[in-house]
Amino acid sequence: MFALVFAAGLALRVLAELAYRPALLYIDSDKYLAGPYGSEPEGYRLLLRLLDPLGGFGLVAAAQHGFGLAMAGAGYALLIRRRVPRWLATLAVAPVLLDAYQLQLEQTIMPDAAFETMITAGLVPLLWRRRPGLPLVAAGALILGAATTVREIGAVLIVPVMIFALLIPNPLTTRRWRCRAGRAALAGACFALPLLGYMTAAYGATGHFGLARNGPGPEYGRAAAAADCATLKVPADERALCPSPALTLALGGVDGLLNNRRSPGLTVPVPAAGTREKLLASFSLAVLRQQPLRVVAAIARDSVRLFALTRDGAPEITAISRWQFQTSYPTYPPRFTTTVFTQLAHQNNGGELVAVKPTATVLRDYQLHGGYTPGPLYALALAAGLGGSLSGLRRRRTFRAVDTELAAACTLVTLSAVVLLAGSDAFEFSWRYQLPAVILLPLAGALGFTAVAARITAARNSKASREPEAPTAARTATGGTGRRTQGSRPSARLDPGSGTRKLPTPVAPMPPVVPHEIPALHRAGRLRPALSRPRGPPSRACRASTHTPAVTRTRWPSGRRAPARPRPVSPPPCRRERCARPPSPARRAT
Repeated sequence: MFALVFAAGLALRVLAELAYRPALLYIDSDKYLAGPYGSEPEGYRLLLRLLDPLGGFGLVAAAQHGFGLAMAGAGYALLIRRRVPRWLATLAVAPVLLDAYQLQLEQTIMPDAAFETMITAGLVPLLWRRRPGLPLVAAGALILGAATTVREIGAVLIVPVMIFALLIPNPLTTRRWRCRAGRAALAGACFALPLLGYMTAAYGATGHFGLARNGPGPEYGRAAAAADCATLKVPADERALCPSPALTLALGGVDGLLNNRRSPGLTVPVPAAGTREKLLASFSLAVLRQQPLRVVAAIARDSVRLFALTRDGAPEITAISRWQFQTSYPTYPPRFTTTVFTQLAHQNNGGELVAVKPTATVLRDYQLHGGYTPGPLYALALAAGLGGSLSGLRRRRTFRAVDTELAAACTLVTLSAVVLLAGSDAFEFSWRYQLPAVILLPLAGALGFTAVAARITAARNSKASREPEAPTAARTATGGTGRRTQGSRPSARLDPGSGTRKLPTPVAPMPPVVPHEIPALHRAGRLRPALSRPRGPPSRACRASTHTPAVTRTRWPSGRRAPARPRPVSPPPCRRERCARPPSPARRAT
């Protein structure tokens, strides 16, 4: 099944390469081709510098399509290693292979595909083993920290990385917290190392210690769009910064308030004693202090757009048509016309910009008529991810160590998706910023479904092992053979005190123990003494029915191959009750 889905994803990417040659350009592509000049991190520009001299825009687009296929393959291998069913693993990686919005951004000279790839590359070493060692934790944190140099929002990933380091190997236990705290500190330090190195280099080159200079007031757009100007109390020089709802819609929502030249944030005069950055920051802070619920409600309204059944545009958000295939080569007038894009392509060895209409029409029809991941599937994946994360909070004796580690892995992926999407929506909603959901939410859903299923199965097995099986009439009378035998009745024992004979007390069955769990149970101190309690000599019938133990070769919880050892095989139930325990001294005397 995975091979068919993978082949379909490869075919769609070939069509995208043929439809738009050599690649698609966007409004922000100029920042990375001509140089962001500090407005964006330089990580993606490094990739362009490596590939542009070799093959131009076409090679960059082909590499980004290869990134998409690699993400699908790595995600599928990771889920299979985590014992996720194959059908569910295929369903989890299908969005990154078949989603048309993913294909469109892979064909565009933009850093989003590279950012997704670095996130996936950082999660694989963290989740590849059930209990990753310090080298794997350090490698994963370093890669995720380096992803911040591609897109600045990646800095929020330090939260799930450090939480995951605290949870492994067994979450929420009171043992070895000092070791876990050290592991979390190592993960945080490795995550921050690429950031500090990049900011130090930027300070030496530009005199600015930071990832990027986003201009004055990046939070102004969200605050101004959510503000109620009638009740807001601000100084007179900041009053003009509060737009009416009609002006907000006319400008294009939050994106227009930030980038439109007619925005109040760019046209209001600045006081002589201050700067525009301080003016916008003061206004935004006043909105957050006086009307925090309006800001939270606006962020929540934008966040739930991802879970809608259809992909529809709205006047208060960035136009969704920017992320859809067009039948002709897309442009964005008045500033970015065909002439500007052609000149930009010639300056960067890109060649002529061509759109093949028949192939482009096929891709557009595919995208508009269901070629995207539906919102309810994202919602189901998020619910499964949250359920799988919460399944590891309460530990029971029936919950195996491997299932607890699966819950910790689910926590890492789910929390990464939540902080990335919520962090982007806090400033501005754009369908482009929802792209990490294509890879993260389905992975979280698959891991969460497997963790919840393991928890339910463990609970059922524990309940079944605690309830002794009630003997039937035929089994009691005939011993299970269909005819009455000598051992069909339980033997009575002589009570030395009263001189009467009493039936033996039935022995409660022991819960089953899987052989490969024994080393983990020994280390956790959960192996009950009853497992090694000596038994009395079995009867002649029991000795005759003893099976030869089979030899099995299992793996330790760390992944290393364990030496061969006999696998305990339970003999069939004996017909005599005295087979289960040694006879009493009074019975031996008689």
